[in-house]
Amino acid sequence: MQTLRQELRLRQEQILQPQQILRSELIQLPLLQLELRVRAELMENPFIEELSEDEAIVEKDVAELEPEKAAAATDVTEEEAAPTTEAQQRETTEDHRGKDDEIDWENFLTDDDQYYYRASRPAPDELVETPRAVVATLSEHLEEQLRLQRLSEEELQIGLFIIGSLSNDGYLALPVEEIARELKTTPEAVEKVLQVVQGFDPVGIAARNLTECLLIQLRQRETPVPMAVRILTEHFDAFINKRYEVIARKLGITLEEVKEAFEEIRKCNPKPGEGYFDEKQNYIIPDLIVSRVGDEFVVYLNDGNIPNFYINTAYKDMFLKGGTDKKVKDFVTRKLESARWFINAIHQRRTTILRTMRAIVKRQEEFFRKGKDYLKPMILQDIAEDIGMDISTISRVTSGKYVQTDRGVFELKYFFSERMESSSGEDVSTKVIKARLRDIIDAEDKSDPLSDQAIANMLAKEGYPIARRTVQKYREQLRIPVKRLRREI
Repeated sequence: MQTLRQELRLRQEQILQPQQILRSELIQLPLLQLELRVRAELMENPFIEELSEDEAIVEKDVAELEPEKAAAATDVTEEEAAPTTEAQQRETTEDHRGKDDEIDWENFLTDDDQYYYRASRPAPDELVETPRAVVATLSEHLEEQLRLQRLSEEELQIGLFIIGSLSNDGYLALPVEEIARELKTTPEAVEKVLQVVQGFDPVGIAARNLTECLLIQLRQRETPVPMAVRILTEHFDAFINKRYEVIARKLGITLEEVKEAFEEIRKCNPKPGEGYFDEKQNYIIPDLIVSRVGDEFVVYLNDGNIPNFYINTAYKDMFLKGGTDKKVKDFVTRKLESARWFINAIHQRRTTILRTMRAIVKRQEEFFRKGKDYLKPMILQDIAEDIGMDISTISRVTSGKYVQTDRGVFELKYFFSERMESSSGEDVSTKVIKARLRDIIDAEDKSDPLSDQAIANMLAKEGYPIARRTVQKYREQLRIPVKRLRREI
């Protein structure tokens, strides 16, 4: 038998407020994405308006404020820029609400409600920007060559489709049969145009695999290299595994002839399209700048092209004249609260990022003074404890953001690494050990490369007692091949 009853239960729940979600979202955004987010908010929220660079806030509004308020409005310190707590925000909002959710409009939108954000613009000599020449993309470069060929309209369309199907490395990403189906033509017609495209610059473009890419380059040389072609066509597996003796025995040639053929193949470019894409895409705008001023390091936030903006109360009179329409009141309340939350979240992002970077500089001061060899072990928890924030917040702050230093431009994650103890009892960053491992491999005799155990023994003698498996793990993380594949004759 089912019965209805009422009972009272007490339980704790953790609920994210809209302000918390917004702050977490904005803190995680890198510079370019933040600029897009700010501009989207400027378009969507009528209370937020852009502020020109030559205005401190809005001159006509500042002039109406009392002198002390005007001074505070144009000179916001880091502490003043920090947002209020969620409880204070809720309390402030509720203070403006009367009974039955009515709003005291005379007090809700006043001159005291002027909030704004003034972007940080680094001085010209602080932000190092390398001028870059205007370079055509790979697609533009290939299309220009394609249109110089004597092709029918159908062949031109096939050529354009092939160019549009190339990967970033310059390889044809689709099978010939699939291209033929898409264009409702024959594989033979696609193959004919593909041969034309494969004759374009850069040499080796539009190959279907590595073997074809290397063979195209060898066959287009002025001086033929028949032995190199034979190695690629007949013994490709032995070639990629550097089995020199096997190749010499099967082809009936000497090791010296194998070496000469390998040298010719090594001159080929395995990624013919890579440079064109990198020219326009791999351009980093740093979110932070660390400059040395005297004997101290100063951290600057770079807001790039983020516009200055503020909450404009010019709409107040218009909405007040709108009478007591509840829809108008709800709309204005929602948009004004959204504007306040957004600007508070932007200010907190600025404060949190600066505090995080200053804590990193303090812990890694030796790195900024002397270089990469002095990078100290440091984990996210260290910075979280230093500035009194949650580790998840530090993870968001350091994700996808870059800092410009006298040592170069680094991702913030670069400064974090695990620690291990050296034979002298000193904590050492694993990145320092990886750098030393790379140096050892770079200096090894390529005719007889070092094994992982030999490298481990060398590191142990230098005070880094790590196991062979650890050397293997670090080597794989650095994308360094095994001993056999590093061998050269």
